Amino acid sequence: MDTFCVTREARDAVRTTWGSEKMVMDKVVSLFFLLGQPGHEGREEMQQKILQESEEHHDIIQSDFLDSYKNLTIKTMVIMEWLATYCQNATYAMKIDSDMFLNVNSLINMLLQAPRKNFITGLVAIGAAVSRDPSSKWYLPKDVFPADFYPPYALGLGYVISLDLPNKLIEGAKHVKAVYIEDVFLGLCMWYLRIPLTNQTDQSLFNYFTVPYNRCRYSKLIATTTHSLQDQVNFWKELKKPGPHCQP
Repeated sequence: MDTFCVTREARDAVRTTWGSEKMVMDKVVSLFFLLGQPGHEGREEMQQKILQESEEHHDIIQSDFLDSYKNLTIKTMVIMEWLATYCQNATYAMKIDSDMFLNVNSLINMLLQAPRKNFITGLVAIGAAVSRDPSSKWYLPKDVFPADFYPPYALGLGYVISLDLPNKLIEGAKHVKAVYIEDVFLGLCMWYLRIPLTNQTDQSLFNYFTVPYNRCRYSKLIATTTHSLQDQVNFWKELKKPGPHCQP
């Protein structure tokens, strides 16, 4: 299957659901998709489609690296450089995968009480073991990463940062050995900078495992994985219907 078509479908699902929310509780919300360069096969045709999509929606940022899993650390640092350059008047940014369900209201509610400096939160992994299994997607040999456990890091499916951090992370990245697991790499940069991550006391806000849809629960969580793009769209539409979210 054409992977670009899949991701275009995911971007369109975001655009018609939580990405369509531009003003929440008097706060301006902006949405952007960061892409790298398409692979060699069918590159020109894919690039043409990307340009057409950009003309249509004006929400695509494209950078000069091959868009692949192994290049996610590059992608993440491009995001940080872009935020440092173009978002100096904003307070927070959230990096989130396009196949996630996001409750923007819950996100803003959390941020209204959040620190404006040295703040990074999400689903924080503490004491995560380094995989030494060569067949694992997350394998790192000892000569690349000698320690057996990672310092705390926020899972890459969705995390929030205060916008003083991008410049600090760019500086920290110069002193940290790069690993291709991008959320771990950001955690290593935070460890180097000696800036602790904020672990949410409410562990139900960010979810790695798909939360079965329940109107009340979805009105309180911030982000969760979903089984399909159709679920993502349906859950958002249902949540936006008038009436109380939780029964008394």
